[in-house]
Amino acid sequence: MTDTLLPPPTPAGDPTGVTEEAGTRVPLSLQQQFLHHIDHGDDTGPFGPRYTIVGGWRVTGELDVDTLRLALDDVVVRHETLRTSIVRDGEEAYQQVRPPAPVPLEVRDLRAGPQRDRDLVAEDFANEIEAGVFGIDEMPLLRAVLGRFDARDGVLVLAAHHTAVDGWSVHLVLRDVAEFYSARREGRAPELPPVRQYREYVRWQQENLSSDKVRRAREFWRENLRGAQVVAVPTDRTRSEEPFVTSWYRFLLDEEFRRATADLAARTRSTPFMVLLAAYLTQLREQTGRTDLVVPTFTPGRHPAWVQNTVGSFYNFLPIRVDLTGADEFPDVIARARAACLAAYAHELPFIQILEEAPDVMNEAIGPNAAACVLQVTQSPDMMFGQQHGDLHFAAMRRRVVSASVGSQIPDGVLFGLEASPEGGLVGSVGFTTNLFVESTVRSMVTTFRQTLVEVLGGPGRA
Repeated sequence: MTDTLLPPPTPAGDPTGVTEEAGTRVPLSLQQQFLHHIDHGDDTGPFGPRYTIVGGWRVTGELDVDTLRLALDDVVVRHETLRTSIVRDGEEAYQQVRPPAPVPLEVRDLRAGPQRDRDLVAEDFANEIEAGVFGIDEMPLLRAVLGRFDARDGVLVLAAHHTAVDGWSVHLVLRDVAEFYSARREGRAPELPPVRQYREYVRWQQENLSSDKVRRAREFWRENLRGAQVVAVPTDRTRSEEPFVTSWYRFLLDEEFRRATADLAARTRSTPFMVLLAAYLTQLREQTGRTDLVVPTFTPGRHPAWVQNTVGSFYNFLPIRVDLTGADEFPDVIARARAACLAAYAHELPFIQILEEAPDVMNEAIGPNAAACVLQVTQSPDMMFGQQHGDLHFAAMRRRVVSASVGSQIPDGVLFGLEASPEGGLVGSVGFTTNLFVESTVRSMVTTFRQTLVEVLGGPGRA
């Protein structure tokens, strides 16, 4: 089936053009259905006030706050997900589109000395915003905080509820805010790609539930995960129903690790994720003595192609099963990981559909003294590491190394994230739920993984 793009939204500054009916009732996407499946209630979990996505950017230039407010409001008009609530009525849940509403924008003064100090203050500032609460019923599902060092140097932090927005979406929002801002300042129409709404994606999902492609994918997962279990990580505390928060331990691996990973990926026709996954699999084999290993990861889930510019929740939880029997050398492990990843990507489905075909795959990882560790390598578009929009320069704050005792929540277990930094090195973060883990255990995980990389990459990090 061929999909055509809808016309672009009404230009910034024009009050007309909101065509969808306020109050439109929309089914949940399959991704949101899984969140409903693991609902922990209103205090914690995916519908709680800390299940957020937060992004930060250093902004340089003479910024007009009033124009920024209008640009934020423009984005809420353009992307209706930012004003769509999730209604949970017992076993039934659905989305409801709301009318546009102003985005809360708070402006604060930041104090710091030299530039290096400003970078650390900016990280602390982003951590502070990330530690805040954001009720799922607060409309719109976007808020902004601007910290200003002086008239030409600031930090813009955007926060959104994760049930409606994923990490990719946050960067789309910032891209669009920057363009709306520039267009308003220059008195022109914004130059943005056409956009389709999330409800159209939900409709597309519903129409394709019984397609041949979905049927083949279901068959793949039913066979691929037969008798398999996601590798369980021992916890420090016994699982309970007590409220919890998510802490974030952040670290940086030197540039030689990034370079060695990229070089090995190129030589083996792999991706950096496949190489890092192979290293983690090597570590798990040594720790568990098992060769049949299932490691979960997140994928952007951005297909079909016309959703590339849509703000919404698209990411998929994908369990990658790799058999390391006879893979005695690290290049062999990479080859196995590569083949497993390619097969999984070719049959990607939202996890709730995978779980229907392999209902026992998570059993070990949700035991009383065990949890899953998700490995993720972030590669989002439109991050604006250093882009000029009109008279403003935006630089994404991806090199964050300041840990936080409270941050954006993950529903359970551990999320081990890595990202190649344009400034050099691999930036790492480990989110862990405090009802299960203590920070010293997480630090040990990172130390062990670093040592594994030293061994398998053949040189980086050696004294």
